[in-house]
Amino acid sequence: MSVRILSPAKINIGLQVYPKSGEYAGFHRIESIFQTVELFDKLFVEFSDDGMGRCVVSCDSMKLPAENTLTKTFDSFRKFASVNDGRSVSVSIVKRIPSGGGLGGGSSNAAFFLKALSGMYGVPLTRELSFSVAGEVGSDVFFFLGLKDGTGAALVGGRGERVSEIECRKLWFVLVFPDVFSSTKEAYSLLDRSYGILEESGESAVSDFLPFGEFEGLYRKDVSLWGSGGLGFKNSFTSVMLEAHPKIKDAISDLREAGAAFSDMSGSGSTVFGVFGDADSAKKAVAALGSKWKCVLA
Repeated sequence: MSVRILSPAKINIGLQVYPKSGEYAGFHRIESIFQTVELFDKLFVEFSDDGMGRCVVSCDSMKLPAENTLTKTFDSFRKFASVNDGRSVSVSIVKRIPSGGGLGGGSSNAAFFLKALSGMYGVPLTRELSFSVAGEVGSDVFFFLGLKDGTGAALVGGRGERVSEIECRKLWFVLVFPDVFSSTKEAYSLLDRSYGILEESGESAVSDFLPFGEFEGLYRKDVSLWGSGGLGFKNSFTSVMLEAHPKIKDAISDLREAGAAFSDMSGSGSTVFGVFGDADSAKKAVAALGSKWKCVLA
């Protein structure tokens, strides 16, 4: 038995990251709108009755460690679903979503693989099972599991587990990949350091945060208004990552010069996105930027 899966990327429209607190046991609280975009990894999943009860993962463009997002998903699913038989799974990934790009590729792979496992074993993918697996595998997994049709947009809060799906706007995104590898660990380390400096100086790290209850209202407005004024969509990681990786700043600037109504970094980076008013404008931007940057219309 084999299954072919398309696993979408996501971007963050605004990403407010709060300083660590005891409320989330070492995790940061976030507030964001996540939206899937038309950039996909392909997963080819094969099931076999070999009696080994294992998961083997290969990727066309990178060497994966023996323990990876998909093996964790497999092990976690079997544990929480009380599956003890010897059936094995092999997964081949064709990557189009850059690793370390802030686009949630690994989490998306995990979520859609989990759905395939649910079908293979005939185990209903309940909210309890979904949350148990996502809690062990990664915070962004909650979002991809929380979408009714697998793609769309949602308000995401807590450590990522609070997912409230909203009507998704049709927007044209140009993604620029600045050829900078940004690990989530590095980004959080830089952010925590900056928050520590602010705290020592008596300043608040969250003084310019947009109230979460206003996120959807701003999302519905003209995109040119998203970043205007003191309270708009901001990514908490952007300022610290710009300092560490100047290419990210250049990419944001070039997207704006190419006509993007709004541009920022996605997730913890390093992918940068620009939002355009129509498909023709977005296509022209890709053509203009293509000589300098690796970029795609999504």
